[in-house]
Amino acid sequence: METAALVLAIILFIVGLIGTVVPFIPGAILIYGGMLLYGLMTKFATLNIYFYILQAIALIFVFLIDNIASAAGAKRFGGSSQAAWGALVGTIVGVFLGPLGIIICSFLGAVVAEVLLKKTELRQAVRSGFGTIIGILGGTVLKLFVEILMIIYFFMKIYS
Repeated sequence: METAALVLAIILFIVGLIGTVVPFIPGAILIYGGMLLYGLMTKFATLNIYFYILQAIALIFVFLIDNIASAAGAKRFGGSSQAAWGALVGTIVGVFLGPLGIIICSFLGAVVAEVLLKKTELRQAVRSGFGTIIGILGGTVLKLFVEILMIIYFFMKIYS
């Protein structure tokens, strides 16, 4: 039973890591779900409540990264709060268009918000848009890092 649990957990880990870069696949949730499934199938023999609480905190951190990255990138490159909100709205719209849609729509959201709402000149608005893209890419790298740490910790706990 432990082998089957481990195989299923690993499958969910792989799909979860893919989901970090592919829209509509809840990456971190699948990783956490794999850990929970393993625990259920092994009657929580090696993973205790403290493990799951720590992993839940990591999961929340991944969600925060996901929701803040593009907006923070826009702000870092001189964008206003309107650009940050425009980037966030663009990211949400872009989810329906795939990974490239996320990048393009968040960029456009920041630029349009800067130009229309803040009356910023186009050059600065484009700079804010590029900051958005950097924020998304940086956020994705950070999310992958946290998720990989979650998985490493899982294996450390079950094999210790």
